[in-house]
Amino acid sequence: MSNLAKTDELFFTRAGLDRARIETIVGDSLKDAEDGELFLEYVQSEALAFDDGRLKSASFDTSQGFGLRAIAGERAAYAHASELSESAIRRAAATVKAVHRGHGGELALPPQGTNRSLYGEENPLNEVPFEAKVRLLAEIDAYARALDPRVRQVMVSLSAGWQAVQILRGDGRRLADIRPLVRLNVSVVAGEGDRMETGGTGVGGRESYSRFIGEASWKASADEALRQALVNLASEPAPAGEMPVVLGPGWPGVLLHEAVGHGLEGDFNRKKTSAFAGLLGQRVAAPGVTVVDDGTIENRRGSLTIDDEGTASQHNVLIEDGILKGYMQDRQNARLMGMKPTGNGRRQSFAHIPMPRMTNTYMLNGKSDPKEIIASVKKGLYAVNFGGGQVDITSGKFVFSCTEAYRIEDGKIGPAVKGATLIGNGPDVLTRVSMVGNDLRLDKGIGTCGKEGQGVPVGVGQPTLKVDAITVGGTAA
Repeated sequence: MSNLAKTDELFFTRAGLDRARIETIVGDSLKDAEDGELFLEYVQSEALAFDDGRLKSASFDTSQGFGLRAIAGERAAYAHASELSESAIRRAAATVKAVHRGHGGELALPPQGTNRSLYGEENPLNEVPFEAKVRLLAEIDAYARALDPRVRQVMVSLSAGWQAVQILRGDGRRLADIRPLVRLNVSVVAGEGDRMETGGTGVGGRESYSRFIGEASWKASADEALRQALVNLASEPAPAGEMPVVLGPGWPGVLLHEAVGHGLEGDFNRKKTSAFAGLLGQRVAAPGVTVVDDGTIENRRGSLTIDDEGTASQHNVLIEDGILKGYMQDRQNARLMGMKPTGNGRRQSFAHIPMPRMTNTYMLNGKSDPKEIIASVKKGLYAVNFGGGQVDITSGKFVFSCTEAYRIEDGKIGPAVKGATLIGNGPDVLTRVSMVGNDLRLDKGIGTCGKEGQGVPVGVGQPTLKVDAITVGGTAA
């Protein structure tokens, strides 16, 4: 059964809606608009948390609703409701008509469909009985506690979502997608004397639970969480000052995502509030730096068969060998900038308007061996994992905290350090990249990106890379 047929069952047969009448309402409400759509959504989600040796919380939620949008120039009218009924959609249609009254414009071409499928459609919530999930969390907890006598606390969580969407356009075109999403997180607190430190890891993606709840997989997650906690337990105060920094592969790409990726989203560049505005075709990074946003990778957390406007996801080259090649676009900003949509129109739910957002954003491989990169640094920092960070889109300035980092001394990795923060400017840092490794790694499937109050799942990644100078905030005397 196709995605359209499956979502027809959800949104029309079960909800008691007449599809032909809804299509007529949508067509009438958007006939004078330049663009727009009716977005139908049905979501099931669950979350279980095991803490301090017991099941701390368990939740299950079902939600559904619609959002109707009409676009005219830079203006957009949006109405949404959690009630899936013809009367609610009619009320929304009357509301959005106001945006295009008296406005003349050129109709936007509809998104092209795709027969590609990037992930399975089965609902992961139905895969494992509730009792088995609780037993699994208890087993992970017991295993982690038995690993080392210094383990003081273990926290394990399991979550999943199943989202079905259908997009109806004013021209009668319909597109649909069914999106699973799962995640397993393990966090360990280790202590010695009065000192306690935390380590944690997570895995996930757009697939079923099976790959992540196998014994080998969850044991690897627990082992990694403990390893990080013990590393931090033995850490010393971080150095401070400007110095060379080597960023590890995989999750450290979150710095690239925040400090550079957001600045390459279309809306910030159309409004000229990004540090990258007006720089297409110009050098914005060192030679050898290539950054892409790719929503087409199978089963990845940030991937989408179609975005939330119906545009097929793409492999978008943003920066190629240091030259700015393109921006990430939704339909409205692409149209206003005279560009093509790139499959990056995303929204948190039916209650939110779409905007340009990243999918899986990462830097491609270079030619350097990671060992050579470390060996090239006489005195610096090796940053392996990151926690929270802040970035200013207009200036590109960022501050990121390292959750796992080491001194580099005479070309060798030295002791672990605690309290290191990286302070810099995203566009400036790109120009200071002097070596790019050949060990590209994507994150383990845990990223969530926030923008204007909306959160969406994303992926990040990069190879090991050397930045010649970043300001490091530390606590060493």
